[in-house]
Formats: sequence, C-alpha cells, structure tokens
Amino acid sequence: MNTAKMKLLVTGANGQLGQEIKKVASTLKDVQFVFCSRAQVDITDAKQLSDFVVKNEITAILNCAAYTAVDTAESDTENAYQINVVGPKNIGEVAANLKLLVLHISTDFVFEGKHYLPYKEEDVTAPLGVYGRTKLQGEAALLESLPTATIIRTSWLYSASGSNFLNTMLRLGSERSELNVVFDQIGTPTYAGDLAAACVEIVQQQIKGNSHRGIFHYSNEGVASWYDFASAIMRLSDKNCKVYPIEAVAYPTPAKRPAYSVLNKSKIKTAFELKIPHWETSLKKCISFVEKQKKIN
Repeated sequence: MNTAKMKLLVTGANGQLGQEIKKVASTLKDVQFVFCSRAQVDITDAKQLSDFVVKNEITAILNCAAYTAVDTAESDTENAYQINVVGPKNIGEVAANLKLLVLHISTDFVFEGKHYLPYKEEDVTAPLGVYGRTKLQGEAALLESLPTATIIRTSWLYSASGSNFLNTMLRLGSERSELNVVFDQIGTPTYAGDLAAACVEIVQQQIKGNSHRGIFHYSNEGVASWYDFASAIMRLSDKNCKVYPIEAVAYPTPAKRPAYSVLNKSKIKTAFELKIPHWETSLKKCISFVEKQKKIN
C-alpha cells in the first residue's frame, strides 16, 4: 500500500493524545488524517463506525478513545465497559471486514504492580480495578476480532493540555506553599507528544511493510515515583512549593493503583527502531511549551 494513499482515522481526537497527534499531523504530507471525537463517530456504535469508515475510505485506525477516569470507573462501570471493551471490539470487527491496520492504546494498569523488574509484554496481567480490567478486556476483544492489531500499553500520560498530573501540579504549585505526594507508587511519566510521534511512526512503518504486530510497551525512559515527578515539575517550572513524600495509604482513592508499573520497552525499540527520550528531558520540553503558551495568551 502506498503511503500517499494512507488515510488515518484518529478516534478520541479531543483527548490529550489526540491533541498531540494533531501537532504531528501538521508536519506530515504523505498521511491524510481524519480526527474524530465521540460526537462525530461513536466507536460503541458498530454500524455508525462502519458507515463512517467506509464513507471516508479509511485505511488505518489509531484508537485513542478511552474511558480514563480511573476512580470514577469504579462506580461508572457500564460506561467504562462500553468505551474500553465494546469500542475496541467494534473497531476490530470493522477493520477485519475491510482489511485495515489498527493501532490501539492501552495501559500499565493491566498489571497488579507486585513486580520488581520492568514489565514485559508477556508478563502475567492482573488489574486491580475497573479501569485496568476493562482496558485488558478491550485488548482481548480487539485481538479476537483482529489478530493483526497492534496494541501499545503506556503509563502516566501527561501533556500541556487537559486534565492530568502535570497540569494539576502546576496549578497547585501556584496556589500552595507545600504539597504531599505519594512516593510508594513507581512508574514512568510519559509525554503524550512523544507517544503521538511514536504511534504515527509505527503506523507509517506498518503501511510500508513492517510486519511487527501484537502488544508493545511504550513510556519515556527512566523510573520515578509520583513524588519524584511532582518534585521535578516544581523544580523545572520554578514553583516555590515544597513537596513532601507520603505513603499511598495516607491518600486513599476509590481505585487501587499498581505499586510498580515500570514498562520494559525493549520490544518496541527493536521492532520499530525507536529512540525514546528520558522522562525528565520530555517533561522539561513540555513545561517550556506551557510557559510559552502562557506568554502568548
């Protein structure tokens, strides 16, 4: 298939990853992007999805649509199931019928978090809550419908836009002189801009003939606790806010989080020859962008 004919549907276009893919899209001339929010195409409606894909002559789908409100999912189980399980299932079935490429975004929350080494793709999954469970079910539903699908699990996603840990810390850092942040949950912050670029690169490689498929892990390089992440945010943004470490038990939430969810990225780096930045390098880049936007506005 010629890349000149590539027409890539990006679902969940209003989310932070979708917004970052829009930035990547503006730099590419050999890919035609079709960005859709749920109002434009609802992936939980199989017929609506199929009709849209056929009408717009889509050749590949990048599914960024997800129910990501981890704590709310514990009580809003039906909506989480519809978006995280039924949606990917429908995408898989439509793609199988029309022979389309699919890249789907999943999460580190599929793991229990009792590991002591970075999780590999084949490690045993055991999600702790509704969000992780529905994302894992979504992976299975997609692969059952479309065994040639590609799934990327990522972790601790943030960007300059939307509701995420970075923006919460920047706001609180301006409002308060000190904060308590959990230090016994370990993972890797991932800049949505880096993930967006990787996703588009992978789809392009697959269109051109890269045969690697299946489940892959992607996050920025390095390891951090939420406390480390918050401390770095304050330091890099010059906030005069002191961050103190606390245990997770001191900050109870409706959903349990994995205590350790660092992802091993060897497989994705080898398959697609990706160079992945360290989390602090990307955080600095993102904060710099936020500050420039403030000056403009």
